[in-house]
Amino acid sequence: MTSTTLLSPAWQSWIRDNLARGCDSAQMVSEMVKAGIDAAQAAASLGQVQASMAQDASAKTAAPAFVYETPRLSLSGNRIQTHDREVHVSLRLTRPVVALFDNFMSHEECDELIAQARIKLKRSAVVDSNTGLEKVIDDRSSYGTFFYLNENEFITRLDRRISEVMNWPAENGEGIQILHYPVGGEYKSHFDYFVPEDPGSQVHLAKGGQRVSTLVMYLNDVQEGGGTTFPSIHLSVTPKKGAAAYFEYFNSLGQVDPLSLHAGAPVIAGEKWIATKWMRERKYG
Repeated sequence: MTSTTLLSPAWQSWIRDNLARGCDSAQMVSEMVKAGIDAAQAAASLGQVQASMAQDASAKTAAPAFVYETPRLSLSGNRIQTHDREVHVSLRLTRPVVALFDNFMSHEECDELIAQARIKLKRSAVVDSNTGLEKVIDDRSSYGTFFYLNENEFITRLDRRISEVMNWPAENGEGIQILHYPVGGEYKSHFDYFVPEDPGSQVHLAKGGQRVSTLVMYLNDVQEGGGTTFPSIHLSVTPKKGAAAYFEYFNSLGQVDPLSLHAGAPVIAGEKWIATKWMRERKYG
């Protein structure tokens, strides 16, 4: 019967999109009737799409919870001794795995890294989830550049220290990325890992596998704002020159940790300079 025949895929997509936006079901049926669709058929199609969306939501809810394993970062001690510096651990969390270091770099090293980066800054981009290509978006209003692994003597020394603190091979790391945020600059909530379900992720996963951990190094004191926030656990890290924030989000089961959701809060006064290191499963490149 006509009243039980599903509408075309285009109409089903229209129904799904409007339900996702929170539109009123009765109003949607009214709009379909105005377009010449039988009222009973419109209602039946609406009900079927609602049931399908509910099933999808239930499947996502039933997905296995992230399994926390022994962190890559050492669980013991308040100090991490690297080849050239003793790094102090000022905070640790286990779910998600987060740590703060209050003296990862000297002030002189911070100034040197900014000086080397300043001359080659450009507008920061993000990875498009569908294509895997980089693009500039309003949600990330920063300028940045990066250094190749072992690009010069200074970067080589810093990469070695990063590897020792993150307890992961230096060759598995992407190049150190430098970001500069002026007043108003921010990076809205996001994950550092590549979402496995996104088509564009496959391009990047082929270059060393999934990202497993992140180190954010603060290169200057920010007058106001600019914190690294973790909204799921209500944590905000205030930028402090020479300090660093570490977090990890990938386990041996291939799972990624949604609690690692984070953001760069808007800079209210002053400016913000950070350096970021992302580690991969395997050798990067």
